[in-house]
Amino acid sequence: MTSTPTTTRQIVLASRPHGAPTDENFRLESVDLPEPGQGQVLVRNEIMSVDPYMRGRMNDVKSYVPPFQIDAPLDGGAVGEVIASDSAEVPVGAHVLHGLGWREHVTLDASNVTVIDTDAAPASAYLGVLGMPGVTAYVGLTAVAGMREGDTVFISGAAGAVGQVAGQIAKALGAERVVGSAGSPEKIERLLELGYDAAFNYKETPVREGLREVAPDGIDVYFDNVGGDHLEAAIGHLNRFGRVAMCGAISQYNATEPAPGPRNLFQAIGKGLTLRGFIVGQYPHLADEYRSQAATWLADGRLVGDETFRDGLEGAPRAFMDLLGGANTGKMLVRLS
Repeated sequence: MTSTPTTTRQIVLASRPHGAPTDENFRLESVDLPEPGQGQVLVRNEIMSVDPYMRGRMNDVKSYVPPFQIDAPLDGGAVGEVIASDSAEVPVGAHVLHGLGWREHVTLDASNVTVIDTDAAPASAYLGVLGMPGVTAYVGLTAVAGMREGDTVFISGAAGAVGQVAGQIAKALGAERVVGSAGSPEKIERLLELGYDAAFNYKETPVREGLREVAPDGIDVYFDNVGGDHLEAAIGHLNRFGRVAMCGAISQYNATEPAPGPRNLFQAIGKGLTLRGFIVGQYPHLADEYRSQAATWLADGRLVGDETFRDGLEGAPRAFMDLLGGANTGKMLVRLS
């Protein structure tokens, strides 16, 4: 019988960042690992996710999710293998999805894990195209923006985990034209390969000009992952009764002063625009609907999810910092084993 580990390693928040996070804000430490009690499982994490929303949780402010605590382990999506179990529903050898990443092993209640089928899709897909980013893209386009066949859709941060999927979903749902912005020529090329009709490099072309070039007849839906100048440009370029799904504002996450709002927000009045923020967790009923659709799209090649990997738990902070700097194409993930 194989013995189970009695200790593990985890990343804790050593201090709260001011501006962009640095190595000093994180600490790697070893801790005791309890054996699973009644109804619990012990999971060896194989892959963990780093996501932009984690930056907000590093601030000590009230939000839709509690902030990370100093000297406590961070958490987030992870997939791994059950190596010890006291649950009939989740046996040893099962692969599971759960929310306690940033550590190599974790003991938790079996009710807090979801068994995944790694024969149907790679484990990493359950953190990306089949996971929270994919569901977010679907919710934003359908429930929030009310995308319709024939719409022209603009997606910022289009080469990221949510943006890549959003563009492909928009096409699958019948968008007439899908355009995006990204931060390098390589990312622009990849977007075109994934079915985007056009895209521009916001680091080389002002957003307002780039948007006019790729969508000369205006846009009907804006899926906002960036905020700031992208949101302002989109408001100016939206057609009458256009809709904005406000998913993220990564351009402002490291800001040390409050960011000003769009200077042209008044245009929303005359155009009859709808700007609506959302959190994917507000739409749990759509997760299964999306995954059912996504399975078909994956099978026929209409949906692809790129992945950018870093290796080792000690590399997780750098992976997170690189994510905020736009170093990823698709989903940023950390291999732990």
